[in-house]
Amino acid sequence: MPVPLYQAKAEFFRMLGHPVRIRVLELLQAGPLPVRDLLAAIEVEPSALSQQLAVLRRSGIVTATREGSTVVYELAGGDVAELMRAARRILTGMLTDRDGLLAELREAEVSAR
Repeated sequence: MPVPLYQAKAEFFRMLGHPVRIRVLELLQAGPLPVRDLLAAIEVEPSALSQQLAVLRRSGIVTATREGSTVVYELAGGDVAELMRAARRILTGMLTDRDGLLAELREAEVSAR
C-alpha cells in the first residue's frame, strides 16, 4: 500500500528538522562546497557533520562528488534552494507579525498607566 502524500511530506520535513542539515542547505545555495568549507562554516565535530551529510545524501537532497581526496557537496536541484528561500520569507513574515503584536501590547501597557 503506497504511503499517503501527507505522510511522505511529514517525513520529508522531519528529515529537514535538524539545525546542521538546514545550515548545510543554506550554505550550498551559493554553490558546491567541499566538506572542509562546510566544517569551517558550521563548527561542529567532523563526525556530526558527516552523519548529517549522510542523511541529506540518502534523501537525495544533496549529491557528493569526489575530487581527488576532497568530497564536494551540492544541492541536487533548484527546488531545495527555493524551499529554503520560501522558509526564510515565511519566518520573516511570522517575526514581523510578532513584532507588530509586541508593539501593540507595549502601547496598550503604556496607555493603561
